Parts: sequence; structure tokens; C-alpha cells
Amino acid sequence: MELPLVVGVDGSESSLRAVDWAADEASLHGRGLHLVYASKWERYEGLALAHGLGKPSERVFAENLVGSATERAHRRHPQLKITAETPAEDAATALLNAGRNAFLLVTGSHGRSGVTDLLLGSVSLTVAARADCPVVVLRGSHDNQIGAGMNRSVALGVADPAEGDAAVRFAVREAAARGVSLWAVRAWRLPALEAGGHPLTAGDAARHHERTAAERIEDALREVTAEHPGVTVHQQTGEGPARRVLLNASATVDLMVVGALRRPGYFGLQLGPVAHTLLHHSACPVAVVPERAPMP
Repeated sequence: MELPLVVGVDGSESSLRAVDWAADEASLHGRGLHLVYASKWERYEGLALAHGLGKPSERVFAENLVGSATERAHRRHPQLKITAETPAEDAATALLNAGRNAFLLVTGSHGRSGVTDLLLGSVSLTVAARADCPVVVLRGSHDNQIGAGMNRSVALGVADPAEGDAAVRFAVREAAARGVSLWAVRAWRLPALEAGGHPLTAGDAARHHERTAAERIEDALREVTAEHPGVTVHQQTGEGPARRVLLNASATVDLMVVGALRRPGYFGLQLGPVAHTLLHHSACPVAVVPERAPMP
């Protein structure tokens, strides 16, 4: 049984963009689309009201909302198999539960709370930091053009090989499915002690660190790109903090992919500083891919 693509809906403009994007992505990969709207109507309106007056207003609202989102996705891709649920749970819990059996989980950057688009909503942040499957958060103002895209490229923030290759595989798979190029990006830093010496020596040190970053990219992608020979891969190294280098790259690609290490036995928000920054400020949609840390 193929796992579906899950998208969170709540009626906000951000979630409608997420439905469009998720419908395109599901069609691209030949997956079903599963809509989730978290409804706590039973907790607030009570079973007595449900039995005495028929369906409570929140339940009617939930059914109308997912029905409207389903029609929207079907208009975009009539062939899609679409299912929906309205669990009586908070939004983060409902999406995390759905993500346990999902190909991919998609959310908008914020919901109906009215939070400005400059920052990420708490639900999207929690889901990206805890989900068992890859999560895409619809940052930026890109048109929902999954296949072609405005920039015809996917970017990958290349981490150390010891952190796993799930993000690499996800990024290459996305580039292959979309028929676009992949930009593999890695930052490098010149330590202060090395930069403080003779200018020629400092230049040699900088070239060494830049070359090492390029070698890390090659090592990370060698095996995976061999499985997808049709994907054109470009390397990009940049001096500076990884957060800044990847934020700059997000302005010229259609999707930014980063990994997030999941540590066994740890139940807090498992996001590194790079993923956290991108989720709040990226100029394009961000995919956060769980990387499983080895057992101690």
C-alpha cells in the first residue's frame, strides 16, 4: 500500500496554498492526497448538543471546510484519489498522528490565528520538528508550480555524512520527479586564528576550507546521484554561517531541502539552528527531512 501525501487545512489562505502545492506534489508522485482538519467540536459543544440538535456548528464547519478543499484539489487534478478526516484533536497532534503513515506532510506557514507571514506559526514549527516523515512548509510567495517552477531547481543544504543521507535522497528524488536541476550547497568558515596570519597564508587556508566543503558535497551525493543519472547537479560553496548561505540560496530555487537529526529518547523540538532559521525566513518552500541518529 502506497503511503498518501498529507496536508493540513484550516480555511486560511496559507492552507489553501498548501492544498494546491500538495495536490501538485501528489499528482507528480502518483500518490493519494489526505486532508486533515483538526476539530475539537466534541470537547467544546458536547455530546448532548450533538444528540439534541443534530450536528453542532463546528462539525458542520469542519465538513464544509474539508469538502471545499477536496473540490479545490479535484479541480486542479481530477484524477487524484482524495480522502479527508476531521479528528477531535489539536492541529499539531492530528498532523503528527497522520504523519506516522505518510509519504510527505505539507503545511502552510501559518493558520487562522492572524500571525504575520514573516514568522512561522507554532503548529507548522512543531510538526516540522517532530514528524516521522518529511515535512514541507510553504514559505515564500512562489506560485504553486511543482513541475516547472519559477527557477527550475531544487536546493539541498549538505550536512556532514555522519548525519545520514535521507535529505540527500529526498532532494535528488524531487529534482528527478520535477525534471529540474539540483543545487547542492554547503557553507564553510575560516577560523579567526587562520585568518589572522599573513595574507598569503590566510588565502591558502580559505582555499583549503572551500575545497574541503566541495569534497563533502561530492561524498554526500556520489552514491545517490548515481541512482538518478538524469539529474543535473551543481555544487555551491559559500563562506559564512550555514544559515546565511542557505537563506541566500532560497531566493533563487523552488524548494530548499535540509535534514533534521532525530535523537532517540528526546522529545523536544528536534530542529537544528539552520532548519529553524529557514522555516522562519526562507524565500521558498522548505522541506525538513528527518535523519535518524544512531542509537548510543
